[in-house]
Amino acid sequence: MSRSLKIIDGGGPDAQAAPLDALSVLNAIASAVLVLDQEDRIVFINAAGEQLFDSSIGHLKGVSLDDLIARDSQTFSLIHQARRDSSAVSEYEVELDTPRTGARVMTIQVSPHVELPGWVVVQFQEHSKALRIGQQMLSRGAARSVSAMARLLAHEVKNPLSGIRGAAQLLDQSVAESDRVLTQLIRDETDRIVSLVDRMDVFSDGGALSREPVNIHQVLEHVRRVAENGFAKGIRFVESYDPSLPPVLGNRDQLVQVFLNLVKNAAEVVPADGGEIVLSTAYQHGLRLAAPGSLDRMDLPLVVTVRDNGPGIPEDIRGHLFEPFVTNKPSGSGLGLPLVAKIVTDHGGIVEFDTQPRRTVFRVVLPMAPTARYPRARVGATEETT
Repeated sequence: MSRSLKIIDGGGPDAQAAPLDALSVLNAIASAVLVLDQEDRIVFINAAGEQLFDSSIGHLKGVSLDDLIARDSQTFSLIHQARRDSSAVSEYEVELDTPRTGARVMTIQVSPHVELPGWVVVQFQEHSKALRIGQQMLSRGAARSVSAMARLLAHEVKNPLSGIRGAAQLLDQSVAESDRVLTQLIRDETDRIVSLVDRMDVFSDGGALSREPVNIHQVLEHVRRVAENGFAKGIRFVESYDPSLPPVLGNRDQLVQVFLNLVKNAAEVVPADGGEIVLSTAYQHGLRLAAPGSLDRMDLPLVVTVRDNGPGIPEDIRGHLFEPFVTNKPSGSGLGLPLVAKIVTDHGGIVEFDTQPRRTVFRVVLPMAPTARYPRARVGATEETT
């Protein structure tokens, strides 16, 4: 493979061609790039690839890719297809889970080498936090559309419903005993529809969010007590808290709502015998957000995790889990997780999940309260590279 390229200075018609080291270009790419020969041996790997597979090019060169990735991985299907069709192929949201890489979700693109038959170039691009933020902003927009719908329904539906309920109450006084079950049904269904409209209204923007330093462990203790004495009776709770965790910059009541919803969802899916919910907190470096049009940065180092040993989230709804009305529960409204996403986004945070049978994890990443090092905390929506 050639080690040099030529670039043209765009300064004018007299611009001169200048040599450029191809390896420096490949090493500057943030995604992992591998070149494989016809036997799937690694011929070249860039710096991002070394980081992905936690080894140097000196150790990886000549190694067969199936020593790093299981042969039944979708990666090899893409490699086979690129060779067979002599064209580039790509796949979005491929799960890559190896001892070297850990569990990751990647976009993988494979292109045949133009000069060497059987050789391919494989690119691994991990789904970034910025992408997840963008997806959540889309979910938040959907939530706002729910709010607009709620306002319309409140005007066009709730008022007539109150008249229907009143008429059912009057009928109840004059119908035979055997028919009162029908008037009661009318009242119950009317109340249910009104309650649904009221629940949708919580998505409306109520102005600036009032935030202050919040001890997230006190929030989680409150949520656990409520759950153990109500909807989660008989379920084992495990707590793994970082006692040195600084306060969250947030609204206590809304954070209680977030974790009540997540714990309630977990309690509804864990097995009746041996059900377990794990609540944990941790501090991690690496992600900072910037408010659009501002140089201020806000750290998101506080991670709160809710894990259950239920059957996992069905694959067909995973990509739409935070959108309104998406649910696999027969009696569910599909508004709980969109509300979680809205509240967390209003706090400037991120909520994400990983799921597999007997292990589903919801991870909420939140800002910490201002400290001497970060005296100003701002809510933002763009990722800063760290």
